[in-house]
Amino acid sequence: MSDIPPSRGSRAAPPTVNIGDAAPLGDRADNRVLVPAIEGAPPRPPSDLIRSLGGQTMGTTWSARVIAPPGVGEAEIRSAIEEELATVVGLFSPWEPSSEISRFNTAPAGVWAVSQPFWDLLDAAMTLGDEANGAVDPTLGALVDLWGFGPPGPRSALLPVPAEDEIAAAAAVSGWQKLRLNGDARAVMQMGGMRLDFSGIAKGHAVDRVSDRLMAMGATSHLIEIGGELKGRGVKPDAQPWWVEIERVEGSPAPHTVAALFDLAVATSGDYRRAFRHEGRLYPHTIDGSTGRPVSNNLSSVTVLHPSAMMADAYATALTVMGPFDGPDYAEAVGLMAHFVERTERGPVERMSSAFAALLDDDGDRPG
Repeated sequence: MSDIPPSRGSRAAPPTVNIGDAAPLGDRADNRVLVPAIEGAPPRPPSDLIRSLGGQTMGTTWSARVIAPPGVGEAEIRSAIEEELATVVGLFSPWEPSSEISRFNTAPAGVWAVSQPFWDLLDAAMTLGDEANGAVDPTLGALVDLWGFGPPGPRSALLPVPAEDEIAAAAAVSGWQKLRLNGDARAVMQMGGMRLDFSGIAKGHAVDRVSDRLMAMGATSHLIEIGGELKGRGVKPDAQPWWVEIERVEGSPAPHTVAALFDLAVATSGDYRRAFRHEGRLYPHTIDGSTGRPVSNNLSSVTVLHPSAMMADAYATALTVMGPFDGPDYAEAVGLMAHFVERTERGPVERMSSAFAALLDDDGDRPG
């Protein structure tokens, strides 16, 4: 995705400033433009200086454009961002042997007290699991590892797909309904062999943490990106919002789409991101806990906009698991701003929720 600063007085998008890997759009008349409803004039940013920073975290990259108050320098901003990212890694990265999630995943059976930040994210994920009937499930680490998407790495080319008994064994120690929580003691039951995995929610959570930290520093206007998950707060010195390009799967019938992230986040789940092919079939990294297998429902991408990056991240994953029919129905029922691209025999088909369609600029493209 890219930050796209439009010209003054226009919501079309000329040359871009890249954040992430997307190619610049340039000045295209056929862009679709998404604009949220804004009540009143947004507050001015704390200064006229936009600082651009970036680095690596969580196996991917991060980028930020930050407008901080006078006297808050780049080193202070970078230190704050990197401190928040390091905290997230220390809590939720299964690739770090000393992280809190790794310690739980390797713990013997029993009831274990966890830290407040760990509890808060786990509790949020479990609440979403309840609401989405398991389409969000933080207990699938054993299955994620089995299919080659976790810390052990890809499976051997000689045995690229797990056997039925392997899937059954991993599924036996997975499943959101099997996890027991004790809120009074802030404790979690390890049944023995259960492996938590927050990959469907952790990047969005990290974006929110960084954004909240910058807000606390007085940097009330900023755009944060971690591995393609973005969140914009406030506006730029020219009173324009942070414009970003929505990630677009190859062959999508949707036009290039840009969104004004005014106090909004956006996340995209796609089966083209991390996947492998075997005997002509695509195996994406998103696991369906009800089957113990990677999703196989022809949804090539799901994009969700939400005020919370964590919620956008989680819902994009959940809707992907739900599929091309139940996903749009669920998004409509709960009022999510969601966009779907499904592969069909007729070619890719686009669907959007009414809340997503309501973002379309009056001059934008409104498909039937």
